[in-house]
Amino acid sequence: MSGFSFVAVLLSLAAIFGFINNRFLRLPASTGVLVIALIVSILLLAVDPLVTGHPLGETARQVLGTMDLPGALMNGALAFLLFAGALHVDIQELWSRKWTVGLLATTGVVLAVSILGGTMWLVFRLVGHPIPFIWCLVLGSILAPTDPVSVVGLLKRLGLPTGLRTIFAGESLFNDGVGVVVFGALLGIATGGTGMFSGASIATTFLTEAIGGSLLGFVTGWVALWMMRRLDDVDLELLISLALATGTYSLAHALHLSGPIAVVVAGLAMGSDHGRNAMSEATHRHVMKFWGLIDELLNTLLFLLIGVEIVAVPLGWSALGAAALAIPLALAARAISIFVPSQVFRLKETASFGPMALLTWGGLRGGISVALALNLPEGEVKSVLLPVCYAVVIFSVVVQGLTMPAVVRRVLPDLPR
Repeated sequence: MSGFSFVAVLLSLAAIFGFINNRFLRLPASTGVLVIALIVSILLLAVDPLVTGHPLGETARQVLGTMDLPGALMNGALAFLLFAGALHVDIQELWSRKWTVGLLATTGVVLAVSILGGTMWLVFRLVGHPIPFIWCLVLGSILAPTDPVSVVGLLKRLGLPTGLRTIFAGESLFNDGVGVVVFGALLGIATGGTGMFSGASIATTFLTEAIGGSLLGFVTGWVALWMMRRLDDVDLELLISLALATGTYSLAHALHLSGPIAVVVAGLAMGSDHGRNAMSEATHRHVMKFWGLIDELLNTLLFLLIGVEIVAVPLGWSALGAAALAIPLALAARAISIFVPSQVFRLKETASFGPMALLTWGGLRGGISVALALNLPEGEVKSVLLPVCYAVVIFSVVVQGLTMPAVVRRVLPDLPR
């Protein structure tokens, strides 16, 4: 199947599933598409053994295998989604909470990786399928970062206080960059590509990529705004915003810097007051509407892919047992990764029960975790880790995402409705 045909099939399925959801399920658009895709995939797997001569599941896996989904997610959709998410974050609010966001996005991720990796090492031994410890840490790095696509989409519907909403969005945007760097370092160690385990080398790599990516995003964002101040052309300024997102991400990879962090900083620059002042009111309205559409479209396609990809996930009893245990362990690791920095560094805005509960239950995993998991090298380890990853992602998006409004009402009863 050609790339064009594959995209055409995805768009057609997204439109059909979206219609069904709108008419019958009435779930949030992306979640509804994911649920329907999961139902179709499970039915396909159930019917497959009954259809002789036409292996439906195998055909679906072959079609999915012809596309470079990890590359498309990591180097394509991610750049647009992070940029679109950053556009809607108030940079002044974010800066006033920089220590809270920074500590949760760094020490929080490291804690989550360590806790989840260590506990899953025990789980895999318990279910009779022991996995080397380093690969369990790799799994922890896949599931530690929260997904900005899911989180920002959730925040649009909840009406949380400004401060908590900024912490939610800021952490989810920046911990992706941290998670990708940690994943790359641990994967290199697991595959023998970076020699001995060295915390110092990982820290150095992270600082280089994170700081370098931030500086690159700041420079490219400033250049884009400098150009826009001297224009009054909606189409050209939309083109500049597209070039900013894709060019920053690609240049960061070429320079071995963090692409996610670079594109987030560039998006924050364009979404700031300086960005608003660089455009006319009409242009700013068109730019925000355009990126809102991009965000919604890619979000829907991404969740559709997550649902459809289930047919390619190898299933076994040991993997299913590990996946079932991984869900509460991922939640526990998330809770501890918020509690410890909040208490140790006395982060007032997240130290009380309410914010910690919301950040824990609202820390949704999504496309970034799936993309990282699909980037694992083929082999027995991947066949065990992939079902665990999908179980945590699907539970967080469907169960946590759909129940989050009820949790907010429970934890923040005085919040205006």
